[in-house]
Amino acid sequence: MGYTIAQKIIKNHLVCGEMTVGKEIGLKIDQTLTQDATGTMAYLQFEAMGIDRVKTELSVAYIDHNTLPAGFENADDHRYIQTVTKKHGIRFSRPGNGICHQVHLERFAKPCKTLIGSDSHTPTAGGIGMLGMGAGGLDVAVAMGGGTYYITMPKMIKVNLVGKLSDYVGAKDVILEVLRILGVKGGVGAIVEYGGEGVKTLSVPQRATITNMGAELGATSSIFPSDEVTREFLKAEGREEDYIELSSDQDAVFDAEYTIDLSALKPLAACPHSPDNVKAVAELSGMPIHQVCIGSCTNSSMQDMLTVAAMLKGKTVHPSVSLSISPGSKQVYTMLAECGALADLINAGARILECACGPCIGMGFSPQSAGVSLRTFNRNFLARSGTADAQVYLVSPETAAASAIAGVFTDPTTLGNAPCVKMPKAFKINDNLIEMPVKAEDMDSVTVERGPNIKPIPVGKAPDKNLQCELILKVGDDITTDHIMPAGTKVLPYRSNVPKLSEFCFTVCDKDFPERAKKKGGGVILGGANYGQGSSREHAALVPLYLGIKAVVAKSFARIHVANLINFGIVPMTLVNPEDYENFNEGDCLEIQGFAEAVAGKDEATLVNKTNGKSATLKLTLSSRQREILLAGGRLNYTKQEKK
Repeated sequence: MGYTIAQKIIKNHLVCGEMTVGKEIGLKIDQTLTQDATGTMAYLQFEAMGIDRVKTELSVAYIDHNTLPAGFENADDHRYIQTVTKKHGIRFSRPGNGICHQVHLERFAKPCKTLIGSDSHTPTAGGIGMLGMGAGGLDVAVAMGGGTYYITMPKMIKVNLVGKLSDYVGAKDVILEVLRILGVKGGVGAIVEYGGEGVKTLSVPQRATITNMGAELGATSSIFPSDEVTREFLKAEGREEDYIELSSDQDAVFDAEYTIDLSALKPLAACPHSPDNVKAVAELSGMPIHQVCIGSCTNSSMQDMLTVAAMLKGKTVHPSVSLSISPGSKQVYTMLAECGALADLINAGARILECACGPCIGMGFSPQSAGVSLRTFNRNFLARSGTADAQVYLVSPETAAASAIAGVFTDPTTLGNAPCVKMPKAFKINDNLIEMPVKAEDMDSVTVERGPNIKPIPVGKAPDKNLQCELILKVGDDITTDHIMPAGTKVLPYRSNVPKLSEFCFTVCDKDFPERAKKKGGGVILGGANYGQGSSREHAALVPLYLGIKAVVAKSFARIHVANLINFGIVPMTLVNPEDYENFNEGDCLEIQGFAEAVAGKDEATLVNKTNGKSATLKLTLSSRQREILLAGGRLNYTKQEKK
């Protein structure tokens, strides 16, 4: 039996475990990346491990999230990251150089290599044939120190692409169709591989758009073959030597297969408030809109920008619409300026933002009250835009541009022939905003600068012998990390200040939760299905730890979040019978006799509701390594113990 693309990479990087679906495996990691919303904590954790220099082939710190310095906090975090990376062997991508996933795809991603990043959209690198995976900052810190990265061996899903995209239909429409078919839980525990003749018709940036939003499927990663299209992209980036051909074997076996006819696709939109709430744009045509945002790590490539510029050339954005455009990298921005496309965007009335995440994470450009916002981003979770009652739709750049001109939802395929967009044969290479670290022998010459907003990391404790506490919060299905730990201009500056950050925890669901948790001394959280989906932000585990949360019980968990809970000593447990969810209510007094004993070696435990006398059987799906981490009070304690 042959291997899939992902299985080949896993096999070549396997440190421990067997490649059996559902079993824990450990992987050697070649590259890591961080961004500034998660990076400060990751580097504080790296320092806490006492390791002098990174041991990966390449590690890069990007500044792309908290780039709106309304106060000193963001600037202080950036200075800390700049100095700590210089000291410990990590490259530093300065503010203005671009969004981490776009820049990494351009300058560093390599076929056949492994990459983990403290950002859930790290699978963007799968567009170039790299196995990229989102991870918590602590997992990234451990990998930088030469440690093994652990995942559950995924099953393999194949999406066969046939035909060719029609005019005005984009790669965004491909992944929205996959989301329509599979849903936000359809990729959980799986890697999605794209194959078929249609793959050859897609450029690397288009492939990267598709793998980027594989995160919204809940997938461990998504990946394309490395082929002649890949070679041409790498050649255009001046790094053809990084090319390696990579494809799945003809006799590779997949756990599920789907086929999408690219030529039959029509423009699609993800409606509020979930990326899998997909409808045809034609169904929405004529709906008045108020805002359009083009950019993000999903759709900010040179190809996307040139397409939008060609559609806007000689036209004016509708007076009822505010249009923002965020180029994905300095490379893209510079080339737009030099070829004249930037002038076309400006003349049309677009407001050009810096090369950063910006509106995607609620960092500025929030919609008006109850506004309809069309965004080429990857997530439209409730209130993520910064406006609680905004109606956010996820669309392609083509749909976004057409609608911005018309002032209403517009199917771009009704506009006739698409303008011809020619991609340059070579990209403008200038890495002057990527700072190199000092040599190992000079590291003592670097002073790491820490601002007053950078506070110590909360450290977990071993589980109590018997768990007796209150059900402090009950939430429903598909709770995202944006619900648990919101982003936005008010919150993101405190990512390195957990005590302050705790004031915002779960306030999207319950504005009184932080104060109640502090008053009660913590407790247990009960969630529904797919608890913790979305971003890889470990703060969604770290802040509940600070607030005294000892365990989270849910119908099911998202992959990265459950790993983060374990890393910080919070015990994740699932309901054996999901209907038992109804037997527990906020404020109930709970008990698990032999809690620490269950964590140490049992697969099940009994949760007793002492308020109403009912109970539920809980499943502890933990490897022996994860049990040891929880018994140590988290991975930081566990790593320190390993070093002794």
